[in-house]
Amino acid sequence: MTLESLGWSGSFARDPLVLANPSLSPMRVVRQNRHRYVVLGEAGQRVAEPTGNLLSHSDGAASLPVVGDWVLCKVEDTDRASIHHRLERSGSFSRKVAGDTTREQVVAANIDTILLVTGLDGDYNLRRIERYLTLAWNSGATPVVVLSKADLVPDPQERIDEVRTVAYGVDVVAVSTVGNPGMAAVSEYLMPGRTIALLGSSGVGKSSMVNAILGRDVLETTPVREDDQRGRHTTTFRELFVAPSGALVIDTPGMREVQLWADESDVQSTFPDIEELASACHFADCMHETEPGCAVQEALASGELDEGRFNSWLKLMREAAWLDRRRGESKRDQRQRERSQSKLYKQILNEKRRRE
Repeated sequence: MTLESLGWSGSFARDPLVLANPSLSPMRVVRQNRHRYVVLGEAGQRVAEPTGNLLSHSDGAASLPVVGDWVLCKVEDTDRASIHHRLERSGSFSRKVAGDTTREQVVAANIDTILLVTGLDGDYNLRRIERYLTLAWNSGATPVVVLSKADLVPDPQERIDEVRTVAYGVDVVAVSTVGNPGMAAVSEYLMPGRTIALLGSSGVGKSSMVNAILGRDVLETTPVREDDQRGRHTTTFRELFVAPSGALVIDTPGMREVQLWADESDVQSTFPDIEELASACHFADCMHETEPGCAVQEALASGELDEGRFNSWLKLMREAAWLDRRRGESKRDQRQRERSQSKLYKQILNEKRRRE
């Protein structure tokens, strides 16, 4: 394996950490299970653990390595390595952790294309697709909506056309791993050295798609439950595979809950139709409720704008604004802690000087 075949580029080669640590080997994280990793590089594959220095200087879990990250390692022997540094990411797919805590969970890093997989069964939901698209725009990767299990509907093109009404400027393809019809539509994204991540709910067929892409059964697959069409978790950790085409394919566990980790600009990227309508409102600060001359409300009344899509936009905009406020509060709290620690340190230092 060469670094370039694993997605290495000039931006990583110019990272100050690479220039400052010529004795350490660049390797890519291909598997993660808590703080145990498998990394791959020109020296081959190794089981790796982060050094205590890396753990102690990390700024929370979001700064620790995840699948797709580039790291600098000391190769210990033929089986093991230690991770000393994580290189700056070109982007990452993240979500907010569950609950009221304002913390980021990084799902995968340094992705070129995100395949947002939705099953054409009980999983199919336009509102969920809009949420995933908002997160995808925040990642810096190019999203593609993949409608799996196309063999379950009489005419997949109808669903493709429907999704295109909410996925502006995004490729939408329908596939099935039963006989592999339509998988050719995914192959154009599987370019050598490019990183593709599959994301979606449990049971949408991500593992089956990975097996089809790799041409062999490397992941366990199970059917959805018959009573509610909900999927079971077959993937329990994130893993990166090298496809026969040379593409780098990341499989991730299914997501039961997808909390927003994005800002208002990402929501706007998902809803350009509503943003265009809003720009025509009479008042620049229109809240799109009861104001006269509101182009959004006029579009709702005429049927030009779907009410479900408007409510989805409104919900995501409110979530993004709430998240922005909470992140601002977290930054202020952090600055206050740093000032308090600095003040305490100066007091201790002055007291020590007086005693001397």
